[in-house]
Amino acid sequence: MIGLLFTVFTTIALSSALPNNARSDPKASATLPIVDLQYALHQATINETGKYYQFSNIRYAAPPTGDLRFAAPAPPAVNRTLNDGHHNPICPQALPFWIQLTAEFLSGANSSKLQTVEEQVASLENSLTVESITSYKPVDPRTSEDCLFLDVIVPQSVYDEKKTVPVLVWIYGGGYVSGDKNSAGNPSTLLATAKENSDGVVYVAMNYRLGLFGWLSGSSFASQNGLPNAALHDQRFALEWVQKNIHLFGGDPSRVTVIGESAGAGSIMHHMTAWGSTDDAPFQQAIIQSPGFPPISSDAQQEKIFNSVILQAQNLVSNNITTVADLKKVDFATLAALNTIVIARSGPYGTFTFGPVVDGTYVPKLPSQLFAEGKYARNLKVMTAHNSDEGLIFTYPLTTETFIANNLANLFPNASNDTLSYMINTVWPPTYDGSYPYKNVIQRATVAISELTFNCNARYAALAYPESSHSYYFTVPPGYHAADVAYTFYNGDDNTLNATVARTMQGYITNFAKSDGNPNGPGLPVFPMYGNDSSMLVISDTVLGSVQVDSAANDRCAWMQSAPYA
Repeated sequence: MIGLLFTVFTTIALSSALPNNARSDPKASATLPIVDLQYALHQATINETGKYYQFSNIRYAAPPTGDLRFAAPAPPAVNRTLNDGHHNPICPQALPFWIQLTAEFLSGANSSKLQTVEEQVASLENSLTVESITSYKPVDPRTSEDCLFLDVIVPQSVYDEKKTVPVLVWIYGGGYVSGDKNSAGNPSTLLATAKENSDGVVYVAMNYRLGLFGWLSGSSFASQNGLPNAALHDQRFALEWVQKNIHLFGGDPSRVTVIGESAGAGSIMHHMTAWGSTDDAPFQQAIIQSPGFPPISSDAQQEKIFNSVILQAQNLVSNNITTVADLKKVDFATLAALNTIVIARSGPYGTFTFGPVVDGTYVPKLPSQLFAEGKYARNLKVMTAHNSDEGLIFTYPLTTETFIANNLANLFPNASNDTLSYMINTVWPPTYDGSYPYKNVIQRATVAISELTFNCNARYAALAYPESSHSYYFTVPPGYHAADVAYTFYNGDDNTLNATVARTMQGYITNFAKSDGNPNGPGLPVFPMYGNDSSMLVISDTVLGSVQVDSAANDRCAWMQSAPYA
């Protein structure tokens, strides 16, 4: 059991302890640039190899602590002490324990082994206490509730010569419960690619609140002055910071491309449809890689999560905790431990408990519905993507026909019996003769998860901009969810990756950001417009550059766009 606990917590640690690109051959001195933000002074470090300046850990919002816990982000206080970026906090985070069972499944464990691991995980989940969490060293010593910081990386020639270049803003994924602005990897080679035949781009990456710190919601929570979707507001605040300040670093605020994967991409879709308005977004272009989010539309679902957090707080911390005000009074270490336990116990299988919800204001409806109704920012250029096997890592390894039916009912508690029956028997029927894109029960569950959570979302965004969108289909084996992120941030230091694929992807991404939404460029296979024929570029290690019709251009995704299960 102790070994299992260590494995799970190691997984959590690895998700947030990837290299910090601010520390790549830094050289700080009085000769390095200092940017005056009025409220703060920031000095760069320099990467001599890549020839860029990095302004690390710029505070973009006040600490979300005390009265600002669960509240909207607020402007930072004035602090004129020179900041060289050495302080590098990340937001508190955790991972569900079902990930351990998935890891065993992907490693080839048989059903007997899987059943044993499942029992161990369940026993561990039930035995967790605040004391058992806090008795261990922090998962990452950088963890802090005061974590709303961002990085800006600028080509040295752009800053020194006072040029103005496009901006690329990264929003990380991690199930809305883990990750940080550096967790996807080092963008050095991506930035070097951007400088080919141009002056390059300014790169920005932000932290945002995670888990219960950023995603609590529901009418009870809101009536007690909690802000639903606080993490979305963090991201929006950072994007508005870019609009106000990026010119000081050489970035053009009228040429901002936001890029994200999984939870990052799902967040971007919510910003594209913010307030159900056609007004301009605080960016001009978006790259949306495997956009994922839980389709939580009803207040009843949100109340269930909020009440579960209160109940677990009562059981694990104090019987006296009944309100948001009480949660605000809990010390950080204890609340972070509670967050870890709540997320560890996430269910149904493959879910993370937290994420964006329909709140009636910033998110008036699900993005799929708002796209269908024409209620989204219209003047955007978009690149979307999904992978060939998005759903497998979120699929229960011991899935049965009965489990699929029960799982859909748990995922969509507001769906009528007729709707659930239609989903089970017509949308993804138990038909294994090859007429559907699955041949057994595991594949059936995987396809349903892929389409519900990722593939259809990407299609809805592409369809919203048919003449100004491009889309790629990532099939490099094994094609799991998030597999393409390693290629986005490839630096030549992983010989398991296909360098040609990585350079091609980075070329498309940086060309799209530098141009008016056109990923094409010298030496790259032609990347077609998505258009009315739903054309997708296939990114593969064998047929790189072929084109096919989007696999999500099907009746299943069309049926789901109006969210009949909500």
